Parts: sequence; C-alpha cells; structure tokens
Amino acid sequence: MEREPFRVILVEPEIPPNTGNIARTCVVTGTVLGLVHPLGFSLEDRYLKRAGLDYWPELMLEEFQSFAEVEARYRGKRFWLFSPKGETRYTDVRYLPGDLLVFGKETTGLPDELLERYRPFVLRIPMRPRSRSLNLSNAVALVLYEALRQNDFMDLV
Repeated sequence: MEREPFRVILVEPEIPPNTGNIARTCVVTGTVLGLVHPLGFSLEDRYLKRAGLDYWPELMLEEFQSFAEVEARYRGKRFWLFSPKGETRYTDVRYLPGDLLVFGKETTGLPDELLERYRPFVLRIPMRPRSRSLNLSNAVALVLYEALRQNDFMDLV
C-alpha cells in the first residue's frame, strides 16, 4: 500500500547546488519538494541542474509564492520546522507520512515569526556549541532519512 509522501519545503533557498542536491534526494526517496519564492536563483540554473543530475525531470516539484500559500494548501497537515533555535531534537519526535519538513534559507534560516508561531514544532539537529549550522542539503538528508526510517522507509528498496 502506497503512503502519502513526505514534503520537504525550502523557504527562499539561495544556493543552487544545495537545492539541486535536495531535489536529487527527494527523487530517490519519493518525496515532494516545495520551493517558496523568492528563490536566490533561476530554476534553469545550470548548477542546480548539474547537482540534480538526470533526476530533475522525475522531481515532484511544487512552487509557492509565500509560506502563507503553503499553509493554506496544507491546512490540517503537520509542519515540522528545523532551526538551531529549536529545543527538541529532530530524532525525538514521531514523523508520519504526509508531514511537511520545513527548512529556511542558507544565510538566515527561517524567520523568527514562523519559529515563534510553530514553537512546539521547531526541531534542531544537535551540533557542537558555537557551530552555526549544517549545510542545508545535509540537514534535509538527515531529517528526511530519519522520517523515512521511522516509517519503514516507505516501501523503498
């Protein structure tokens, strides 16, 4: 039985190779990728396409003009936001098929207003003190594979 996929939402991503790597991860895991504009690059960017390799045509891609549009479309779904400001570790929650995994832009992360509004659903990836953040594509891969692991890898082989 096929389950509803996870959705990775990137809010205003800035670096094409990161988004390309995330797109590739989404394709191989059957995950939907949502991009919230404005983007720091064109979707025609050669570095974006190179990082995504020949997987790009298979990507389940959704584009949104604002995060409010994401919220309206997925009202009633669970949103997990990722930030070093989260108090709960990303491994300490139970992910369910259909959850949205939300990540901010590389330079500034998610806006404080969103983090405050979703406070109980803001998660962090543990790292050494005084470390600012992981690379965005690495963070997405860590979290997505934990969510998949908890769900028996969603029938992946």
